[in-house]
Amino acid sequence: MLNKTNVELERLEKLNKKYLKDDKNTVLRHALSNAAYSDVLHVLEEENNIEQKFSIENKVLPITNQKQSGRCWIFAALNVLREIVAKELKLTDFELSQNYIAFYDKLEKVNYALNSVIELIDKEHDDRELMFVLQTGINDGGQWDMFTNIVRKYGIVPKQAFKETWASSHTREIDSLLNSVVRKFAADVHKLYVDNKTDEINKLKDEIMDKVYTLMCSSFGVPPKKFNFDYVDKDGKYHVLNNQTPLGFFNKFVGDKINDYVSIIHAPTKDKEYGKRYTIRLLGNVEEGHKVIHLNLPMERIKELCIKTLENGELVWFGSDVGFYGNRTLGAWDDKLFDYESAFGLDLKFDKADMLDYHASAMNHAMVIVGVNVQKGQENKWKIQNSWGVDSGEKGFYVMSNSWFDRFVYQAVIDKKYLSSEELKALEAEPIVVPPWDPMGTLAD
Repeated sequence: MLNKTNVELERLEKLNKKYLKDDKNTVLRHALSNAAYSDVLHVLEEENNIEQKFSIENKVLPITNQKQSGRCWIFAALNVLREIVAKELKLTDFELSQNYIAFYDKLEKVNYALNSVIELIDKEHDDRELMFVLQTGINDGGQWDMFTNIVRKYGIVPKQAFKETWASSHTREIDSLLNSVVRKFAADVHKLYVDNKTDEINKLKDEIMDKVYTLMCSSFGVPPKKFNFDYVDKDGKYHVLNNQTPLGFFNKFVGDKINDYVSIIHAPTKDKEYGKRYTIRLLGNVEEGHKVIHLNLPMERIKELCIKTLENGELVWFGSDVGFYGNRTLGAWDDKLFDYESAFGLDLKFDKADMLDYHASAMNHAMVIVGVNVQKGQENKWKIQNSWGVDSGEKGFYVMSNSWFDRFVYQAVIDKKYLSSEELKALEAEPIVVPPWDPMGTLAD
């Protein structure tokens, strides 16, 4: 039987002497006293491999900025859709309203959370599923299927029809308020359940939703029911679209095409077989909307599908873990860009499945792949459209190394026309339900 051990003073003394005898440690300590790890441990030679030059590159509209919010998934998804609108209208500078999507996403998330609390009403406060609902709470993050639920129900509008507010661009305070609402509701309805007053629960929920709508309108603005959209095309010609509705605008430019996109994931863990569909319990926003569903595929197949999409002039929404090996100044994600091993003797590279199983990594940010460099049939780097403004990266664009893609990309959204017949057949199968805390249920923010 293994026993717990203590930090022994005698051992620390030996380690201290050993450390001080090594001049490399002295130089490293001096350097790190006034600089970040990423600056001191930067591998200069690797910069040659992350130049912004690509054999396949789709030209896209200017970079957007999510500011102090976790709406990357919304920005990335709208960056994909706006290219469709811009191509049709011949626009060179255009954004769809991210605030509009975020407004209804938060409203729907509150309703979804309250419904989840009611579903778990007979559970004690420390029940694992209820704890998940309350701890996850109302945040800015999301998944591709959550985005499509919103646009199918509420449509889209140009940014000029529903602009940003302070609260929409700085979401910490409103998220805190909404989470307090949900958690207090959980406490109140459990008491009603214990007191056998369940007939009062729906009334309480309706009152809360009415107040949340008021809060959202005061914070994000009142979403338009109709709008006019005037623009000047690339030839300098003025146009105006009058009396547009959000759903009408969406159906005019996107419509049923939104149903062609499917989420594919790379989840190499033992509990997830390739070629199977998975959904996550208690994860969603629109109650009557589609479930969050992923088709699990091998990494090489995911890359093949991404390249096919890019070759056809289309873009790829994708989710990854940007918490590792990133340099905002260079605009790079590259696992060979920093050398922790020679500095500290730390081998931080371990199996991707283990990273997921042992909570070392999970998807946390969504962006758009707009290009790839292929040499002699082998891809080696990818061009990324981010949503952190033009002051980050190379005017907002990033490079992702191929090895970083292997290790930290977990999800991509592909038009199903690129899938094989076997993969299309897999889409017809009933999805396997995994628990709420499964790493494939994490949200991009």
